[in-house]
Amino acid sequence: MSDNRESWSARSGFILAAIGSAVGLGNIWRFPYVAYENGGGAFLIPYLIAIFAAGLPLLFLDYAVGHKFRKAPPTAYKKLMNSEALGWWQVMVTLVIGIYYASVLSWAGSYMYYSIGQKWGANTENFFFKTYLENGDGLTFGFVPTLFFGLVIVWAVVMFILYGGVRRGVELANKIFMPLLVILFTILVIQAIRLPGATDGLNAFFTPNWDAMKNYKVWLAAFGHIFFSLSVGFGIMLTYASYLNKKANMTGSGVVVALANSSFEILAGIGVFAALGFMAHASGVPVKDVVSGGIGLAFIAFPKIISSMGAGGDLFGFLFFASLVVAGITSMVSILQVPIAAFQDKFGWSKNKAVTIIGGVSAVISIALFSTESAITFVDIIDYFANNIGIVGGGLLSIILVSWFRRPLMAQLQAHVNQYSSIKLGTGWNFLLTVITPLSLLIALLLTIKAIITEGYGGYPTATLWLIGGGVVAFFVLGSVLLSLMKDKTSEEN
Repeated sequence: MSDNRESWSARSGFILAAIGSAVGLGNIWRFPYVAYENGGGAFLIPYLIAIFAAGLPLLFLDYAVGHKFRKAPPTAYKKLMNSEALGWWQVMVTLVIGIYYASVLSWAGSYMYYSIGQKWGANTENFFFKTYLENGDGLTFGFVPTLFFGLVIVWAVVMFILYGGVRRGVELANKIFMPLLVILFTILVIQAIRLPGATDGLNAFFTPNWDAMKNYKVWLAAFGHIFFSLSVGFGIMLTYASYLNKKANMTGSGVVVALANSSFEILAGIGVFAALGFMAHASGVPVKDVVSGGIGLAFIAFPKIISSMGAGGDLFGFLFFASLVVAGITSMVSILQVPIAAFQDKFGWSKNKAVTIIGGVSAVISIALFSTESAITFVDIIDYFANNIGIVGGGLLSIILVSWFRRPLMAQLQAHVNQYSSIKLGTGWNFLLTVITPLSLLIALLLTIKAIITEGYGGYPTATLWLIGGGVVAFFVLGSVLLSLMKDKTSEEN
């Protein structure tokens, strides 16, 4: 059979796309908060160790499997060790993430518009939850037109890019959006560090709390963040590597991607905390009193900062939310490329058929769920379960099955990567992938499950938490089992 798989036009196209996937909404709003909560400047040490001890080893494993078999996760893992269900687990995770990711992306797009004239008024929290989201009590499914139209626009843009394919869609979008993101965010950071009180914010971000490094939770936070941040363990980098030319320098590309991703995260931390320092200065309170994480930082704290700047805040706000949108689009395209490639490999679908069915069904579900009064509840719970159980579980299984139970495969994958790579994998990679990476993931997964069972999550009623979160995990399990049992074109060809 001839290999007619799409490919990147050059190694640079792959690197840009991989960076585009790694750099997403989480880098801008998640990393600064995680760093601050876990020791500030001291967190950078376990963070950097985690990159080389866990992030890069798993990234290279993803690259090796995807590139060797030139397939998406299900077919690649089937060919590697007859574990197609593991690949479909990762695909199910990306499908779920793509469905809710579009929602947050649409919020950021709406806030680009709201920044002009600072339409959120004095009470940014009330505007976000009550005026914009129309958030109801409990699970309510009232229709919210503003959310509906935002989602339609997001899905239209993402589908347009995906129809272009790997070169004319994914690669071209990253060539446009990634430089644009760097320009937008650099301007934002320059604006932020010139604000009164910016130094206080930067001190809060970078001042090391060495005692924090004695706490195992800080190290778990560093390792956990790296997996989410680098897009490893849930099929994206594996799929992207499958489009590389056969003579590819995978380890060199991986190091570039990891360093670019981390550099952007630190840049994001500088911009965000300089702005928070200004807000603390304007309010006459310590920086710790204005710090909030996740959605609270992006849609409540930042609009407050923008309002504190007067009319000059319009541009700052527009730049911030435009950065979120640009970073989010490249990540969402990479997320959806995984199921699209997987269904193409399994059933022999054309690119357009796969985009239409996968993208279309995802868009319908996304719009139906997240244009309701319970949008924020769905986003929060699904995000927590998809990241902490879906991604961690999929990454852990892929490592354990290869490094613990299929040791000869490690040597084959190592030899494949080393054939053309500038940085050779050796005993260090084997040790990290056999001991350090799986143990860090296993501990993180067990602690998460324990916390959910004993403490719940986010103060949600137990029934709501298990209905949504349990439903997501059930979808991962059932989807991966059922799809792996279905007949595919590869079995007919062999």
